[in-house]
Amino acid sequence: QVQLVESGGGLVQPGGSLRLSCAASGFTFSISAMNWYRQAPGKERELVAGISSAGSTNYADSVKGRFTISRDNAKNTVYLQMNSLKPEDTAVYYCNALRRTLYGSKIWDYWGQGTQVTVSS
Repeated sequence: QVQLVESGGGLVQPGGSLRLSCAASGFTFSISAMNWYRQAPGKERELVAGISSAGSTNYADSVKGRFTISRDNAKNTVYLQMNSLKPEDTAVYYCNALRRTLYGSKIWDYWGQGTQVTVSS
């Protein structure tokens, strides 16, 4: 049974920091790309950051220099360190596990239940 369990969300003041965690189980974590998405009220879900199985990372322009994604394959966990948070970072943050074939077809595409991040004074 596949599970992605996010934690670490909450209320933080502008300029503050949070670290999100996503604990994975039920699939081979080390060979999966892992992503963090977010969805704000009334907006579409957007990719925030991703990390490949080899450790390569990518970020949305809006979070570059402020957010850092990392993974610990020994713990089957992916993290999102969020610094210098802004009110516009307020959203539900979702963990995603994605594996594709060399030709782009999805092998798996799993989602967590989301964790709320609210940035407000």
